[in-house]
Amino acid sequence: MAPGISRRTMLRAGGAGAVVAASNLLPGVAFAAAPAGSGPTSKTVTGHFGPGNPDFYYLPVEVPRGVNRIDVSYTYDKPAVPDGRHGNACDIGMFGPEGTQIGNRKGFRGWSGGFRKEFFITAGDATPGYLAGPIKPGTWHVILGPYTVAPQGMDYSVTITLSYGAAGPSFTATPAPTSAPRRQRGASWYRGDGHLHTVHSDGRRTPEQLVADARTAGLDFVVSTEHNTPSAQLVWGKYATDDLLILNGEEVTTRSGHWPAIGLPADTWLDWRYRAGDGRDFERFVDQTHKAGGLVTAAHPFANCFACSFEFPYERADLVEVWNGPWSAEDDAAVTHWDGLLRSGTFIPAIGDSDAHSPGDTIGLPQTVVRADSLERRALLRGLAAGRSYLVADQHKTLDFRAAAGRSRAGIGETVSSTWGDAVTVTCTATGFSPGTTLTVFDQLGPQTSIPLASGTGTLTWTTDSRYSTWARVEVRRADRTMEGMSNPIFVTGKPAR
Repeated sequence: MAPGISRRTMLRAGGAGAVVAASNLLPGVAFAAAPAGSGPTSKTVTGHFGPGNPDFYYLPVEVPRGVNRIDVSYTYDKPAVPDGRHGNACDIGMFGPEGTQIGNRKGFRGWSGGFRKEFFITAGDATPGYLAGPIKPGTWHVILGPYTVAPQGMDYSVTITLSYGAAGPSFTATPAPTSAPRRQRGASWYRGDGHLHTVHSDGRRTPEQLVADARTAGLDFVVSTEHNTPSAQLVWGKYATDDLLILNGEEVTTRSGHWPAIGLPADTWLDWRYRAGDGRDFERFVDQTHKAGGLVTAAHPFANCFACSFEFPYERADLVEVWNGPWSAEDDAAVTHWDGLLRSGTFIPAIGDSDAHSPGDTIGLPQTVVRADSLERRALLRGLAAGRSYLVADQHKTLDFRAAAGRSRAGIGETVSSTWGDAVTVTCTATGFSPGTTLTVFDQLGPQTSIPLASGTGTLTWTTDSRYSTWARVEVRRADRTMEGMSNPIFVTGKPAR
């Protein structure tokens, strides 16, 4: 990790989306057709954004025939600001001549948020985060997003350079394989990390480094969730191994929070240019995610950075990321809120992810361990959506959590049935945790009983009644309240005795 760059800083640099308005056009630039063999030509646009300006602007670029490469670079000033005020940060991306309409996948050509100051696009190659492909003549648009603006405003400068000549070889997509045979165990528990970044957005790991670190962490699967771009989805096949399943995703990064869509088909793009309350845009792209077979995650819902916390309706989310990276007060708040939803009758399965951006961030801290019929995308997503999962800090920790009532048996995410007055026995065996941690069982009334894990391993048994408990879940915490493991609930149903 570069000096002074933290995971939360990376969250901020991931950029954010906004309300798109085609009328937010900046003064454009036009390039004349150039004879074959002529050198690159450049033009620069300068301007000013005020602190009350809209979220996004579009800089039209008239691209003539014969162009084989587009380069864009930009800068903006960063004046000092008073305490409590935001400084300047500006995002950047690109749309092609197919248009900038909301949801227009054909027009989208790339996004780097505030992470890069320059990018290029050719027919066969592009800066990570951008999509290689034909440089068609017409009106392209550089998209600028003044993410935060100082009270003094923001002065910006954008330079566009066009190069001319033959297009060169075309880009060939190489998506990840759909299996990892060396990790396939049929119906089993599979460990994964569902929120990860590389150089294809605001991460500092290369894809090769991410794969190597995920294998070291003992993971069976990972989900690639670059901010607002599908570029990584098109190249994972170059880096995949037969002992790690790589699933596609996108962290949809809006001004009202982040929501990773996971388990997507390769080359799926979801728009981010809206806020909570902007009509039905959020619902539209949630529906698109579900139609594609993916799941929606409410990411780091209490992250303490502008536009990072989740402000959309929780009932449209399939999963809640209650644990994001090393345990923090933000995660504690997320678990408390998730528990409150559960107590009120709204169950949205909890997951934990590293959200790793840089080599200093530990992949698989935490990891979600999901019970699935096989190590396959649809099977994993079914297990996650059903809440058949628990969260732990590393590969050495396990939670074996079960409930029984008479002949009825249930595991995590399942339901045990009984008659009022009959015993419902809950059992959890925790292994591999830090010595001195505590294993606690909760129901809808709060913590019910606990045992110390003097050696890091132990078994807790608790008996309840379906008249009094509607669900049970467990946590393992250190003395300082740092989480080391937690489960989704086992549900308890019952009826009065006749």
